[in-house]
Amino acid sequence: MDITENRNEVFRAKVNLETAQIAWKELQRFFAGGTAFHVSVELDLVEAAFQISEDNIAQVEQWLRTGQIGKVSDEQANAWLESDATVWAVVVSPYVLVQTAERLQ
Repeated sequence: MDITENRNEVFRAKVNLETAQIAWKELQRFFAGGTAFHVSVELDLVEAAFQISEDNIAQVEQWLRTGQIGKVSDEQANAWLESDATVWAVVVSPYVLVQTAERLQ
């Protein structure tokens, strides 16, 4: 394993440790600020965070085009708030990436 691969694996492990379940209502200020992004359950949350942190523009743009990543919509935010939903979340400054809890169940 070369230095770059090792660095990438260390970063992924760090992101994984920083990923946690949290009540959606605790993330409302990020939604209000436009920095909450939903990650589809089809994607690995840690990998999405890694690609964003690495400025992998081509990959992130593809996910945005296909709707696999996008700003949390008003409808989704309201549904999560009304159902008192718990989501998986990780910070990739200045963004907070969220994914529904079904991903790891």
